[in-house]
Amino acid sequence: MMPTQIAVVIGASGLIGSQVLEQLLKDASFSLVKILVRTPLEIEHPKLHQELVDFNDDGDFSNKLGSGNCIFCCVGTTQKKVHGDKEAYRKVDFDIPVNAARFGIENGFNKYFLVSAVGANEQSKNFYLKLKGETENAITEFNFESIGIFQPSILLGARNEKRSGEAIVKKLMKLFSLFLLGGLKKYRAIDAADVAKAMIQESKKSNTGVHYFTYESMKDLAKN
Repeated sequence: MMPTQIAVVIGASGLIGSQVLEQLLKDASFSLVKILVRTPLEIEHPKLHQELVDFNDDGDFSNKLGSGNCIFCCVGTTQKKVHGDKEAYRKVDFDIPVNAARFGIENGFNKYFLVSAVGANEQSKNFYLKLKGETENAITEFNFESIGIFQPSILLGARNEKRSGEAIVKKLMKLFSLFLLGGLKKYRAIDAADVAKAMIQESKKSNTGVHYFTYESMKDLAKN
């Protein structure tokens, strides 16, 4: 039997992060689940430890991250939240994941799992996809035993926040996903719960190196 692991979740208030947290708390393979948050979440559990963090303070970030086995990085913002400020966007979608990896290596973590996006490419002319690609590439430079890059398309599931037009897009994607075959399958909509389950299942494996997961590979992992 594998020894239990200590996990840290960053972005636990988001759609995927909240699912990761919920599933980790139910999973006997994890003895402690730490979440790094700006404001506390209204949830209590014997395995849960909440840390209030100033992500702009490297010392505070590193100390609150502490030590453990796995980092699940599920942070992400939107243009609306940052009022179109690309530097503010970058602080969330690039700086936080990359600093988490840097401090994770320094603090002895051996596994890192990142929520990215399908189509991420640092050569893209699209700001969002370019930023996601840059983040992926920066993360893979760190010497973790195992790195998992998860690249979902449209996410299905109930958010704590409302995003204008997203409900309509989700309904359309459910329909159009049926017609996305072959190489287009990676663009199919996927439940946030399945992405979370895939991340957790991968964290229990003894795989080494960098691995990328899109729709089909995430669904396969989530079935286990």
